[in-house]
Amino acid sequence: MTEEQLKRMEQLVEELNRASEAYYNGRQELMTDYEWDARFDELKRLEMETGTTLPDSPTQRVSEDNTAGQKEEHEFPALSLAKTKQVSDLVKWAEGRPIWISWKLDGLTLVVTYDGGRLTKVVTRGNGHIGTNITHLAHAISGIPQRIDEQGHVVIRGEAVISYDDFNQFVMESGEDYANPRNLASGSLSLKDPEEVKPRKIQWIPFTLSYPTSIISWGARMDWLDTLGFNTVQRELVENPTEENVQAVIDRFTERVTGQSPKTLNSQLSTLNSAFPFPVDGLVITYDDTEYAATGSVTGHHATRAGLAFKWQDEAAETELQEIEWSCAASTISPVAIFRPVELEGTTVKRASLCNISECERLGIGDAGTKLSVIKANKIIPKVIKVIETVGTLHIPEQCPVCHHATEIVASQQSGTRTLHCTNPTCPAKQLKKYARFVSKAGMDIDGISEQTLARFINLGWISNFADIYRLPDHIREIASLEGFGERSAANIVKSIEKAREVDAQRLLIALSIPKCGADVAKRLLGAYAFGDLMETASITDDNDHFAHIDGIGPERSALIVGWFHDEDNTKVLSDLLSLIKVRQQQQQRSGNQCEGLTFVITGDVHHFKNRNELKAYIEARGGKVAGSVSGSTSFLINNDVTSTSGKNKKAKELGIPILSEDDFLSRFSADDQVEEVRPTTSATQLSLDF
Repeated sequence: MTEEQLKRMEQLVEELNRASEAYYNGRQELMTDYEWDARFDELKRLEMETGTTLPDSPTQRVSEDNTAGQKEEHEFPALSLAKTKQVSDLVKWAEGRPIWISWKLDGLTLVVTYDGGRLTKVVTRGNGHIGTNITHLAHAISGIPQRIDEQGHVVIRGEAVISYDDFNQFVMESGEDYANPRNLASGSLSLKDPEEVKPRKIQWIPFTLSYPTSIISWGARMDWLDTLGFNTVQRELVENPTEENVQAVIDRFTERVTGQSPKTLNSQLSTLNSAFPFPVDGLVITYDDTEYAATGSVTGHHATRAGLAFKWQDEAAETELQEIEWSCAASTISPVAIFRPVELEGTTVKRASLCNISECERLGIGDAGTKLSVIKANKIIPKVIKVIETVGTLHIPEQCPVCHHATEIVASQQSGTRTLHCTNPTCPAKQLKKYARFVSKAGMDIDGISEQTLARFINLGWISNFADIYRLPDHIREIASLEGFGERSAANIVKSIEKAREVDAQRLLIALSIPKCGADVAKRLLGAYAFGDLMETASITDDNDHFAHIDGIGPERSALIVGWFHDEDNTKVLSDLLSLIKVRQQQQQRSGNQCEGLTFVITGDVHHFKNRNELKAYIEARGGKVAGSVSGSTSFLINNDVTSTSGKNKKAKELGIPILSEDDFLSRFSADDQVEEVRPTTSATQLSLDF
């Protein structure tokens, strides 16, 4: 082994381990999957050439999450899978035996155990042999039932994932900065409080059964889990795994993740808008014959017959940088490479995000004329993977392209990543999450305007306040001429805006991004005040506690609401907005008084109602109140798992508060056997208020 080879191996080991540690523990990702795979493959090749493996080589150990908490040894090791990008490798590995192809979900593996029909533990994958016990978070993760209809010992492995929609919603409402759904899921499982985890909407999707082993067929095992009520991973059987048959199945999975045939992929698909609801980073191939699969050996940290991971082959093309576009979004100004158009995966690609200044420096991005190599990662996301030749130097703007205030470069204390920021705290680009909330379904429900589209319109100077969104029809010709739009897209945006000119008062309150004013608080405020009276009162009162008397509001929320309406900039924007829209007030019709004077707390899953919000509406329509926590004023706790040892059940028992199942509740508080739908009455009024 030469000194040069040794130095390169040491460098690769250090880079891969650092990137892997960040990836598995919820921190900012240091390299793309493409780059990680390329370095990993290079390290493996050097190890084979030299016959040497360094002590910390990632080829010899399982990457692990370092979730804090009590450590637990796995009953069955959770080893990782070898990978390939070649269909021919899959066919060779299958050896003519029936195989299953399923999603390789991009989340965190959790091992879930049941005994006697009850959930006994939930453990993270850790290093494959020892993980962290997070059983206390189980009821905050969708898809992990507390009980199952099987009395034996059951061990299931599955992936904890967050959908793109839930990720976007959480980031928008919380204002917290996470790179992607996996990053959020990883950070969430380190939390101690289940109530803090619930809003992240983590879902657990089983992908294999470790025990019992009496069912020989892997497909039959998954079917058995389905009968127990689990939502298992999507899969497809290949009885005769020829190259043609395997490729056909892969093409079908490709179409599900992109929304189109592999031959007609749309180049406008973006990172967080995959057609498939969850992030995936490939496919998993598994033998149907589990007894045969168990006969494989363990090489490095892979069980040779346990399964094989397939990653889509990324087609690369060389091109030339034309310019760097600095795009403002939320708190950062991000560089976007605009390059000579190239054909990739059957589509034309001419732009790709460069993320931040550190990424530009790592790649060696220069000025116009710099030669680049680009791909569409996982057939969706345009990505610059390499600079072939640097021309000139990267120019970092000293002024914000939106508001023209001075910029500054900020280095993260945790990762050292350098990002560009605008120094103007009121820059419209910094309000991107607020604009996204404004147009969201929970807000004004303006369909067809994504966060990416909002960022684009902000950068073009068309949006600087909420009212400007309703002035976008003035730019219809300009919108139609933008790349990726056209006349039909522009017309659809205008149609959605016109449809949203009449809006429910509750939606408007949510859309305004008043601190701590979500759907529940808005509903409570409008239950006590007419919309016009609410705004007039909030703007003139000198009492921060003015709304504190409303159940569920309290002093803190009241002060924030009053403070928002006392801000002159907010009232100017609202007055401008009200000149362009109509606001209607919804009033809930009472369906009875069965729950009059009673306070309920709801916890756990519900079965007779679509969700807990529907049950809550049912109670309120009958005169009752719904609180978030059990206290001395609670009349009843509703929990279908009456014998649960959860915190709410324990508190209720300590205070002598009755615990009702849904059936118990309906038998006591329903006048008939039907769950009635709460239908609001609507009156539309034009509001024009002066502040």
